[in-house]
Amino acid sequence: MKKLWAFALLLFSYSSYAQQIRIATSDISLVYRVNQRGRLVQQYLGAQLTPAGADTLVHNNQEAYITAGMESLLDPAIRIVHNDGNPSLELKFAGTAVTKEGDATHTSITLKDPVYPVTVVLHFEAFNKDNIIKAWTEVKHTEKKPVKLTAYASAMIHLNAGKYWLTQFHGDWAKEVNMQEQYLTTGMKILDSKLAVRANMQQSPFFLLSLDQQADENTGTLLAGTLAWTGNFKFGFEVDELNKLHISAGINPYASDYALEPNETFTTPAFIFTLTTNGKGAASRNFHRWALKHAVLDGHSPRLTLLNNWEATGMDFNEEKLTGLFQETRKLGVDMFLLDDGWFANKYPRNADNAGLGDWEPNRTKLPHGLGYLVQEADKAGVKFGIWLEPEMVNPKSELYTQHPDWVLRLPNREEHYYRNQMVLDLTNPAVQDFVYGVVDKTLSASPGIAYIKWDCNRMITNAYSPYLKNKQSHLFIDYTRSLYKVLDRVRAKYPHLPIMLCSGGGGRTDFGALKYFTEFWPSDNTDGLERIYIQYGYSHFFPANTIAAHVTNWGKQSLKFRTDVAMMDKLGYDIKVSDFSEKELQFSQEAVKTYRRISDIVWYGDLYRLVSPYQENRAVFQYVNEAKNHAIIFNYLMNIGKNDQFRLVKLQGLDPDKQYRIKEINLFPGTSSRYHFNQVYSGDMLMKEGIQLLPGWASSLTSNILELTAE
Repeated sequence: MKKLWAFALLLFSYSSYAQQIRIATSDISLVYRVNQRGRLVQQYLGAQLTPAGADTLVHNNQEAYITAGMESLLDPAIRIVHNDGNPSLELKFAGTAVTKEGDATHTSITLKDPVYPVTVVLHFEAFNKDNIIKAWTEVKHTEKKPVKLTAYASAMIHLNAGKYWLTQFHGDWAKEVNMQEQYLTTGMKILDSKLAVRANMQQSPFFLLSLDQQADENTGTLLAGTLAWTGNFKFGFEVDELNKLHISAGINPYASDYALEPNETFTTPAFIFTLTTNGKGAASRNFHRWALKHAVLDGHSPRLTLLNNWEATGMDFNEEKLTGLFQETRKLGVDMFLLDDGWFANKYPRNADNAGLGDWEPNRTKLPHGLGYLVQEADKAGVKFGIWLEPEMVNPKSELYTQHPDWVLRLPNREEHYYRNQMVLDLTNPAVQDFVYGVVDKTLSASPGIAYIKWDCNRMITNAYSPYLKNKQSHLFIDYTRSLYKVLDRVRAKYPHLPIMLCSGGGGRTDFGALKYFTEFWPSDNTDGLERIYIQYGYSHFFPANTIAAHVTNWGKQSLKFRTDVAMMDKLGYDIKVSDFSEKELQFSQEAVKTYRRISDIVWYGDLYRLVSPYQENRAVFQYVNEAKNHAIIFNYLMNIGKNDQFRLVKLQGLDPDKQYRIKEINLFPGTSSRYHFNQVYSGDMLMKEGIQLLPGWASSLTSNILELTAE
């Protein structure tokens, strides 16, 4: 009997060690197995191999989720300090579960410490058709007292290639998402943020990684990754002495040791990635298709085209000015008027950015009849009405600050630090959460018919001390973001489909953790048409066009047509004084709005092909193609060109080689005619293999063209 029991144990052990776990999409395979020590190791990550199952013959054996305090010399994914002070963790395989829902497969892998009652569950959700994998982690324990977490990556992945090139997206206010590529050498490269609320202000939470050779738009093996978290993040890229790359992604643990209570579950945000052998363009299209279906609120619903009052009035307005702008909104032909900052506060009127923030009642001098009156007047003019809010912030010169100084993040025994004359409310406090939700709810309830919110957030966290958290200050950065999500959950429970723009002094919040609550985001306060090409180009690597708000303004020295053509490649809007338009400018803009409405489905939901990069030539060319491949739009921008610039033919992509396409220039300025001579139909095969000349007549700096291709 003892021999039979021993044999059964041996058989069970062998079965556990031999177990392989595959997380797969149509093109990606991620394979884990359990080694002889009972630990989970990553066996393979790459393109699907043929025949099926060939990836199980790869013998990589790097531990999947590296723990601190054991024998690994790599930067750990997780570090935990137990009740007895032991700072180590060993994780052994304890089981797996797989469920399917629609096109997505969810795999959970449970790991346990054999000595301490700690459980770590690795979660993976694989979206088959979209070739996207989401990975996140849960940590829990049943020790008698809280344990201390000092590192808690969402995921860790391991790659084995000859060379690695990392592309990061960095910048600052009005200079967002500059793309910079570098070769990774031995050692550690970190991309991170410690800004908390406006976390993406300088470093964006996404990256591209090329393997073996530098990937371009159409060729090369590439991994693209991002973190769904609206707070401090960290990506670590460690190349070891064997030239293997280890990537950890998750919340930045900086100043964020977390005391995890017994039976409490610590859930990390999702690390979302795709891997392709067909370059950057394929990775972007994977993200766009997935985001529209799974990550952005109402991804396939129509978006509103709006006119913002900021450049026309700033904070200097009254009811008469605003109702006059309603008529300009209607004349322009857009859907909605958006009232920006400056409409609120009475004791400390919001006439500049140094007062009133936090006091969210309509200013009686500017708006004696309140917001409801404006909603009604906008409706009479045939347009919708939207409003600007910044509910997480407060000016020291406000009634809110005077009444609730304990609601503000502020350091004891230190002078207060101001950024844009404001401070951050302590959203970890449930009373503040109720207040912030109440700002939104009261504004909408008191003025039924408000159709849109621009939700702003103009500063990062300094004064990093929460009166509410008391002796748990290291929870602040994490709990703030979680508290924001709690508020947004409440907003969406009552107002599930209200369009809301995510704004943060420009592109300070651009992540899929927030976009589940928002319909679009404001990529930058910089609306200069030329500089916006680079900004919108950068964001296009991860976000679909209908999430990237692009407004026509007076920034920049380009023509109105150029600025309009740039805005039309994403989600068109206006922030301009329409009354200053000449007759032809007004006519052009009215027709542009109509044209955009007609082609918006192709731009919003079509496949994007970045045909020419502004980083490589003094021009940029973008192409959108609908799913049926019978309709395409080309945006062609000539930038500051030099006399020695030579521009090749542009080969189109994504068309049906067997279809015949007619090409027509659209969005022409009144009184002009196209200088292109596309007077015949062209096969998709010819357009993709030979290309077309996109220099109409002669080349002029800061000119643009939009071309429409229709299959016949």
